[in-house]
Amino acid sequence: MSVNKEIKRVTTHTLQDMKGRGEKISMLTAYDYSMATIVDAGGTDVILVGDSASNVMAGHETTLPITLDQMIYHASSVVRAAKRALIVVDLPFGTYQGNSKEALNSAIRIMKESGAHAVKLEGGVEIAESITRILTAGIPVMGHLGLTPQSIYKFGTYTVRAKEEAEAAKLKQDALKLQELGCFGIVIEKIPAQLGKEVSESLSIPTIGIGAGQHCDGQVLVIHDMLGLNKGFKPRFLRQYANLYEDMNKAIQNYVSDVKGGSFPNEKEQY
Repeated sequence: MSVNKEIKRVTTHTLQDMKGRGEKISMLTAYDYSMATIVDAGGTDVILVGDSASNVMAGHETTLPITLDQMIYHASSVVRAAKRALIVVDLPFGTYQGNSKEALNSAIRIMKESGAHAVKLEGGVEIAESITRILTAGIPVMGHLGLTPQSIYKFGTYTVRAKEEAEAAKLKQDALKLQELGCFGIVIEKIPAQLGKEVSESLSIPTIGIGAGQHCDGQVLVIHDMLGLNKGFKPRFLRQYANLYEDMNKAIQNYVSDVKGGSFPNEKEQY
């Protein structure tokens, strides 16, 4: 589907309209100015400045180590690049769980210091107080259910969530609660496709799936995964649209070879 050209800036209201008319929502991560420029120009509706930066940018095993200051740095870079996309920023681990005042202060810092448009929090009813407090300040909130990477040590694995009836029932209840609280959308990660369909159809707000099936209102992938920058990471839900690891590796090898062989720079490439 072609990009809606008359939209100057995607907003939370835009996403609601898209769900209403059955238009799928595209969402990708970005963490720096150059990549965000490309992602935005490609017509992506939502750019997520994800705490996955902890993995793909900093090399950590989990998303837990990244700090609020680091998230603000990445978000500021993306905001300067994106002209069309709605920019959503993850609140990092430890900045909202169990303390709604800290959650509000964290969200305010992201909005004021980066210029982003919304924040995303992981969890259901357990973080309801934090969500409510952030929303009362006029800050849009996106929820995140299913596999929540900040809780990886609780789960102990990155396997599919909510396969059992009890966990599936809780996820459905949490989704309705997040909608009731006022979230403008919910990311649902790595759950059975049928459950993704049921949740999406039960809500009036958009769902954005990652490994949650084709019936979600939109889809999100980590840009490094989608472009094949991460060698060897190929979960079932990932469709790889390029193989930049191999392309870039070959280009670098050619550069090294040309430098060592004396063919770069040539006479036309010097002053």
